[in-house]
Amino acid sequence: MSYRISDNSRCGVIGYGSWATALVHTLEKNNKEIWWHIRNEEVLEGLMSEGRNVKYLSDLDFDTKFIHATSDLNEVVRNCEIILVAAPSAFLKTYLAELTEPLDGKFILSATKGIIPDQYITITEYFNEAFNLPYSNLGVISGPSHAEEVSRDRLSYLTVACKAAENAKKIGEMFATDSVRINYSEDIYGIEYAGILKNIYALAGGLAYGLGYGDNFRAVLTAAGAKELTRFINESYPFERDTTDSAYLGDLLVTSYSNFSRNRRLGQLIGHGCTVKSALNEMTMVAEGYYAAACIKHVNEKHNIYMPIADMVYDVLYKKASPRRRMKELTSLL
Repeated sequence: MSYRISDNSRCGVIGYGSWATALVHTLEKNNKEIWWHIRNEEVLEGLMSEGRNVKYLSDLDFDTKFIHATSDLNEVVRNCEIILVAAPSAFLKTYLAELTEPLDGKFILSATKGIIPDQYITITEYFNEAFNLPYSNLGVISGPSHAEEVSRDRLSYLTVACKAAENAKKIGEMFATDSVRINYSEDIYGIEYAGILKNIYALAGGLAYGLGYGDNFRAVLTAAGAKELTRFINESYPFERDTTDSAYLGDLLVTSYSNFSRNRRLGQLIGHGCTVKSALNEMTMVAEGYYAAACIKHVNEKHNIYMPIADMVYDVLYKKASPRRRMKELTSLL
C-alpha cells in the first residue's frame, strides 16, 4: 500500500559511511528521532560511547538522545515509516540480507548515487522489483552535496524527487536547515541516473588530470560529459526536465572538480600510472563510478545511445585499455 508521510513519521537510516553520517547530523539538527542501522561494531561502539562516528567524519559530535543506534536492521525497519538508504550500492544487498520485516507500506528514500552491480538497476528499481514497492513509496534525495561540507554546515542544495508532492514536501521539511536548502522534483529516474552517470564523468576528469591534461581540456571534457548525461537520460526516459538544474549539472560539476571527490581521485590515481586494482586499494571509501561504468555499459546495450566518454572509462577500468591511448582517441570525438 502507498505510504503517506506525516509529521510524526520516524526515519531509519541504513549505512554508516560519511554520507549517511552527514544526513543523520542534518536530521539531528532538526530534533528528529532517528533509528540508525550500523553494521560495523567499531562504529556502533564509538557512537554509543563517544557520540561520534570513529571511522567517518570523526570530528562530528552527535547528541545521541535523538538517535537509536543498532546493528539489528529489523529493529530499524520495525520502528520506522521512512527508510533512508545511504549505503554503497555494491553492498546494499549484503546490508539487506538479514531483513525479515516487511517493507509493505514503508517509504524508501534513496541517498545512494549508485547502481546494483549484478542486476544493473538503480536503487529505486531494485526496491520496486525485489520488494514489490510501488513508485509512490519510493523517492530520491540528491544534488551537489559532499558529506564533508554538509556535515560542516556549509550551504548546500538538495533535491527531493517523489511521485507525490506532499511526500516530497514532508521529506524536505525533515532535512531543511539554515545550511541545507531543498528543491523538489518528480523526476526520480532522471535524478537517480544523473547521480550515477556523474561519477563516471568525474572519473574521466580525474584520468585527464592524472595524464597531464590542463584546465582547458578538462572543461571541454566536463561539458561533453554534461551533454552525454543529458542525452542518455532524455533518450532512455523522456520526461520534461531541465538537466542544467543543480540535481543534474550541479552534481556533475562538484564531483568533477572537488577535492572531496572519490571518483575524481580514483581516475587521478589511474592516470598517474596506478593499475586499476592498486588504485581501488588506495581508496579509503567506495568510488561508485567504478561499478557505474560497467552497469551503464550493460544498460546501454538496450538503448544504444552514443556515449564515448562512458565507453572510454569502461575500457580503461575493465578492458585494461591504455588510459593515455583511449583519452587521446577521445579527444578527436569531443
